[in-house]
Amino acid sequence: MVALERKQWQIYPPAPQAFLARLPSQHPLVAQILYNRGLTTPEEATALLSGTLAKDNPFQMGGMAQALPLVRRAIERGELIVIYGDYDTDGVTATAILMETLTSLGARVEPYIPDRLEEGYGLNLDALDLLAQKGVKLLITVDCGIRSLAEVAHARQQGMAVIVTDHHHPGPALPTAEAVINPRCDSCPYPFKTLAGAGVAFKLAQALLRSNRQVPLRTTQKTLEETALLDLVALGTVADMVPLLGENHVLVRRGLVEINAARRPGLSALMQVANLTPGRITSTTIGYVIAPRLNAAGRISQAQTALQLLLAPDMDRALPLAEELEHLNRERQALTAYVQERARVQVLAQEEIPPLLFAAAADFPPGVIGLAAGRLSDEFYRPTVVVAIEGEFSKGSARSILEFHITEALDTMAELLVRHGGHAAAAGFTVRTERLPELQSRLLASAQAELGGRTLVPTLNADAEIPLSTLSPELHQALLQLEPFGYGNLPPLFISRRARVLNARAVGADGRHLKLFLADERGATWDAIAFGQGDWIGRLPRNVDLAYTLEINEWNGTTRLQLNVQDIHA
Repeated sequence: MVALERKQWQIYPPAPQAFLARLPSQHPLVAQILYNRGLTTPEEATALLSGTLAKDNPFQMGGMAQALPLVRRAIERGELIVIYGDYDTDGVTATAILMETLTSLGARVEPYIPDRLEEGYGLNLDALDLLAQKGVKLLITVDCGIRSLAEVAHARQQGMAVIVTDHHHPGPALPTAEAVINPRCDSCPYPFKTLAGAGVAFKLAQALLRSNRQVPLRTTQKTLEETALLDLVALGTVADMVPLLGENHVLVRRGLVEINAARRPGLSALMQVANLTPGRITSTTIGYVIAPRLNAAGRISQAQTALQLLLAPDMDRALPLAEELEHLNRERQALTAYVQERARVQVLAQEEIPPLLFAAAADFPPGVIGLAAGRLSDEFYRPTVVVAIEGEFSKGSARSILEFHITEALDTMAELLVRHGGHAAAAGFTVRTERLPELQSRLLASAQAELGGRTLVPTLNADAEIPLSTLSPELHQALLQLEPFGYGNLPPLFISRRARVLNARAVGADGRHLKLFLADERGATWDAIAFGQGDWIGRLPRNVDLAYTLEINEWNGTTRLQLNVQDIHA
């Protein structure tokens, strides 16, 4: 394990006084945090705090003008439409969003989510041939397709019109679809670029519903309000770890209201099985409890189970599906632990830890290699690639660190790969097994060139350095305005110096965690918990510097401010 004290701390520079002065009603620390998140105008800051958008115009999205008449014409003609999704939570929720929208408009519509094990990510030729044989006239991709140039061309040759909706980085060329909707495209004028796949699908749903209010289709079955889809948007957005700023922040904030209302039978059933309380669901709950269960379907079995749950019309149909996901999630946890440990053994068998970790085996289940890669990347703070060898072809998943853009690295060796795609921090690929050694060698060389000679340790970016005496229930309440927290908008992190340790003890079944009782410079006392840092016991000095977030600890009916310590420096 990487020693906890090796983390380096960086503190954001103070916000300009002119910026702080333009937010006079806000606590100075809240204003500072807004500035740290890149919200450098009072208008942007106010929008985040209020949870509103100045403009919400889906018609501004590139490709929308071409897509809308295609979809409406297909609905009016009764043509078969297929929503081609992905097997992760973002893809499944995006599929559900358009299934629900098109069904309300009276469309003949079916979902298609490829099997992770048999087909892999994205469009594939066999699936497209099958859909063509079924008579599909319009294919709409969600959360995939932007790099599927050959597959889109093949679909069109088979007589299908194609609309690509995606949020992944485009390649050098775009697919020759009838419409391409992706805010990351250079040609797209939409101002917000980092929507999740569910967010992009929601934009198309919004445009269809608003168009139908203006000129109703004769096929319309029911009125569907946009807000009824926001629970799905929030799930996909949080699960896919896009930045929770700007429009994403607003969508998730509004979506959490819908989730906590528990109006969707599938989510209500999932909460019941997972022992969650409606009204207390946060973005953290989505990331650590709900999304893993939805993802488990695609990782271990069929993602259709998760889709059926989200679209279930009542609890009688939803509960058995939720229970199945609970079982699959437990299986997923066991498989992930197995692959993580096997891959870890491969890594530690080397004389020294390389700048990029690479592990491959024939018994690695493809559905969990990304999770194992993420855990190893967190542990060793290295870009990590884990590969499931499957005969002629192998499937890989990569997770990276801030200093190394993994998808750009794979782009430089695209000739070795059958397919690939992803983001700066995560990527997936398919490669011929015979080319695995060359891929490993070139990835390692790329990481060596980029990272060699650098001290690779995780960095904690602190929002401010403050005395412990600054903390108060009023400050905590002010910080809650910044919720929901998540990737790109992490819970505010503070640094306080020379806290006096009055008491420290190891807690948890294996003593992995550290419970602290601290005093500030004025003698006031504070509770603190440091998860995974129990190894400080026996070597903790009298005074420590702390990097921490602030939270409320509820215990035996009482509430008290508590420091959630992320790192300790002697």
